[in-house]
Amino acid sequence: MRVIGGTAKSIPLASLRGARVRPTLDRVRESLFNQIAGEIEGARLLDLFAGSGAVGIEALSRGAAEVVFVELNSRAQAVIYQNLAKCRFLDTEGEEKKSKNWILLKSNALHALKVLAERHHRFDCVYVDPPYAKDLYEETLTALAHSGLLAESARVIAEHHHKTALQENYDRLVLTKTRQIGDTCLSFFSPASPDSA
Repeated sequence: MRVIGGTAKSIPLASLRGARVRPTLDRVRESLFNQIAGEIEGARLLDLFAGSGAVGIEALSRGAAEVVFVELNSRAQAVIYQNLAKCRFLDTEGEEKKSKNWILLKSNALHALKVLAERHHRFDCVYVDPPYAKDLYEETLTALAHSGLLAESARVIAEHHHKTALQENYDRLVLTKTRQIGDTCLSFFSPASPDSA
C-alpha cells in the first residue's frame, strides 16, 4: 500500500494486520481520487472508519486544507500516526502529536459526527468505509445527512462490497453514481438542495 499522488507520492503506508481488517486497495483509492481530483485541493475531508488513514493521507498529499480521521481501534490509531509521520504530516513535541491541518478523533463514527457538529465543522468530502461485516451504512449515512456537517456541494463516498446494495437516498443524501472496482464499489452521494427535499 502506498500514496498514489501528490507531495507524498510513492511513500509506502503501513496497514493493520488481521482477518477483519480490509484496507482500501491502491487501485480503489486511485479510482476514487481520479473521480474527485479537481475537488481535493483546499477541501475539508472527513475520513470515517479511517483504518490505516490511507484515504485521508492521500487527500493531504493532494492538497486538502483539512482532514479529520475518525477511528475507534487503538491499533489502527497507532498505524495512522505512523503513516502520518512517514509522509511528514506529523509534528511531535515530546509526547504530543500535532498538526495544523489534520485531527484524529478516537471515537466511533456516530459519536464523532455529534462532536464535529458541536464544533461547527463543515466538510466538502466525506469518505465512509465501515467494516463490511457490520451493517453500519444506513445508520451512518442517515446520521450524516442530519448532522449539519455537509457543505452545500459536498460529496459523500461510501466504499462497500459489490454484493451490498445501498439505498438510492438516505434522507437528503441522494445517490448520484456507483463505480465498481473488482469486488469493491464506490457509491457517490450528494445532499439534495433544500428546495428539492
